[in-house]
This record gives sequence, C-alpha cells and structure tokens, in this order.
Amino acid sequence: MSGEATVVEAALPVSLDRASAEPLAVQLAEALRTAAADGRLRSGDRLPSTRALAARLGVSRTVTAAAYEQLHAEGWIAGRHGSGTYVTTTPPGSLKSPARRAPAPEPVADFIDFAPGAPWAEGLDRAAWRRAWRAAADTLPLFRPQRGGLPEYRAVIAEHLLRHRGLAVRGGLREELVLATGGTTAALVELAAAVLGPDDVVALEEPGYQRAVGALRSARIKVVQTPVDEEGLLVDAVPAGVRVVYCSPAHQYPMGGRMSAGRRVALVERARREGWLVIEDDYDGELRYDIAPLPLLAALAPDVVVHLGTTSKILTPTLGAGWMVAPEPIAAAVLAHRERTGTSPSAAGQRVLVELARAGDLGRHLRRLRRELSERRALVVSALAEAGIAVLGDDAGAHVVVLLRDAQAERDLLAAAEARGLRLDGLGRHHAARPRVFGVAVGYGACSREQLTAALPVLVELLRAA
Repeated sequence: MSGEATVVEAALPVSLDRASAEPLAVQLAEALRTAAADGRLRSGDRLPSTRALAARLGVSRTVTAAAYEQLHAEGWIAGRHGSGTYVTTTPPGSLKSPARRAPAPEPVADFIDFAPGAPWAEGLDRAAWRRAWRAAADTLPLFRPQRGGLPEYRAVIAEHLLRHRGLAVRGGLREELVLATGGTTAALVELAAAVLGPDDVVALEEPGYQRAVGALRSARIKVVQTPVDEEGLLVDAVPAGVRVVYCSPAHQYPMGGRMSAGRRVALVERARREGWLVIEDDYDGELRYDIAPLPLLAALAPDVVVHLGTTSKILTPTLGAGWMVAPEPIAAAVLAHRERTGTSPSAAGQRVLVELARAGDLGRHLRRLRRELSERRALVVSALAEAGIAVLGDDAGAHVVVLLRDAQAERDLLAAAEARGLRLDGLGRHHAARPRVFGVAVGYGACSREQLTAALPVLVELLRAA
C-alpha cells in the first residue's frame, strides 16, 4: 500500500453513532461525502478496502460495502481494477468546488417562482441523473446524423407512450412514425416549414400557447384564434377553410380544462370531413391525478393527428428532447425537410433519456412526480378554497387558474405579488388578439415545497385583496 493511502486510512474522518436511528451505512456515506466536499479528502486519494475499513470501524463489511456502493453511484468514488478505490474529482456544486456551480438562469433569488410551465427539476434524483449522463457519454459519438432521432430513443418513446398515454405505436412500421424533436416549439417550426404553405391558415386556442403562435407567424403562417371553455377548444367555433387546428386537449394551456370525449370525437370527425390536420400538444399529459386520462386524439384518429410531447415538463428543459408521432406522409415530409436543410434533433438529450429509461429511473421519477405535484395541488387548492377563492383547472398538471374581473385588477395583482417576492403569470399575455379573459395562472412546480408552504398565506392574502 502506498504512503499516501496509509495517510488517508490513518486520518480518515469517520465517526459513527451507534445509538442513532440512521443506518450506519448512511452515516458512513455522509461522513465520506462531507470530507470529499470540504477538502479533507482530495481527488486521487485512495480509500481503504471495504474489509479494512470495516475492521477499523468495528462494523460488518456489509455496512462499508453499502456506503461505497452509494458513493460510487453518486460519482464521489471510483474503483480501479487491481488497484483499489479512489476519491474522484469532486462533483459539481460541492463545497470544495463552488466555482463549478451552475449560475441561476436569472437574478431572481429574492423571488418565489409561481409562474406555470416549469418542471419539478428539484425532484430529479441526482445520483440517477449523473449515472445517466455518464452512461450516455460511454456510447460512441455519431459519425452520421440520425434525422429521425436515435433508434433506441424512438423505441423508448414508443414504450413511454404506450405505458403512460395509452398510445400504441409499437411494431412494424408504426414505430418509424415516432420522430425525435427538440421540443414542442421546434416541432411546430419544422411542421410549418415541411408541411404548410403561405396560404395555409392555422386555428389556435385563445387564450393559448403564445410560443406556438410566434413559431407559426415566424414562418409566415396565418393564425386565427378560436375560443375555449372549461372543456377546451370550441370545435364549432373553428372557422371554415383552415388547414391545421392546434390544441392541448389533455390540459388546455393556460386555462387547465380537459377536452371531453364527445368534443374529441367531434373534432376528429370534422377534421376528416374538412381535410384538417390536428396538432395535439400533450405538453404535460402524464400529469393527471384524479382519473385515467381520456384517449389521445392520436389514438382516436392517427390518420389526421400529429401528436407532440416533450421532456421539459416531466424532467427538465436541459435535455432539449421531445417527440412527434405523425401520419406517414407528415413524418416523411418532416424527414425530407431535415435532410434538405441538414438539420437533426440533438442526440445528447436523447441518449440521457434512454439511459434513464433503461435503469428504470424514468418510471420512478414519474411516480414521484405525480405524487409530489398532486400533494402540492391539494395544498394550493385547499388554501384558496378556505379563503373562498374559486380555482379553475382540472386535477392535473402543475398550475391552477384564478380569474379576475378586468385587466387593471390583473396588473395590480401582478405588481403587488412582485412587491411581496412572488412571481405570478397573468392571463392577458396568453392572448394573440385583444385579451378577453383576465386572472393569474399559479404554478407550483418550480418552487420548493418549503417555499410553497411559506408563500401560500401571502398568495391567499393577495388574491383576496384582488
């Protein structure tokens, strides 16, 4: 054993409390993790074997082996064949390397973010996240672009859609109709370029997703607004002569309604009758807490529906990965456009998602996510209901809606909330035409549970005053 290893063994900073309810393996892992974070253990230090450390601490080898296994999974230590176990480079964000911490996206440290559209990124299992990135990095780099996306990613998405959304796309050529995308907005830009022409008109929900409006208008596509109610898009209000209808039937954004089964049937029947293409934005369809979701439009009418999904709401926008399931002519047109323009969705995020799915971490995260967001929604709705404040939106997703009487009330509430350190989102900005619905969308995914609990009384006070 080298001199350095002997020093590390002799000075190993470990103290175990056998009277504590916390398992010894957990205590040991935490002690070594802290020592590596604060610099008492350095990158390259060799640790004693599990047998030697167990003998020194007077514990079973099972304890030391479990602690080492946890630290290895988290990336703090690594084994070298025939040599031993070593401390690795300190993981980013540790006490030892504050310079590596990712900067906050915006200087809003004093604000609690109640704006909708953000995922529960805090809930990602950090060990699983690191494992997935390491495993993804172990694959060989591509030597040619995969225009439709990595085959293994497309297979994972097909399985995900079957398990979590009831959309069967496995087997034969159907799986070829699953394309990787850079997300919902990126997919809309591609569809506009590959399928639509300057004379085509697209009907969108109003209020609705304004980035979809911006993506289409940037491609010089004419957009017309179609009103929504508590059941989503009003099918009878869609004007004649449109080429495409864009909607979010599972959880209308931002109002939170769910399109009824009868209205879904009416939409696809009219689409077939009038030659529409329906774009189904399923941005958070996995997040339903009361009953099983209704069938996807793509399941009802795969011949006229393009289904869009994204990882940005169930995991994080970091991956930059989404998917499209389209009728064969549409999928072929998108692939031809990508080949013609030399564009492809990034493979890095696809590979990470594949590894999360292979290890079972994606499924575990979705179960935790549904449980956490369901509990958060119950907290928000209960607090508002006790104050006599009505809430709109199905028992789904990561936001609720509170209506206000007019535009001035909305502006006043947003300003008051900002003064109290809360970031809310007004409904006025979700209109492409003159706003007709006013209020706030209250998101509960981005903040921590502690922030949510602490800020709820302030939120209730502000809404009651409004």
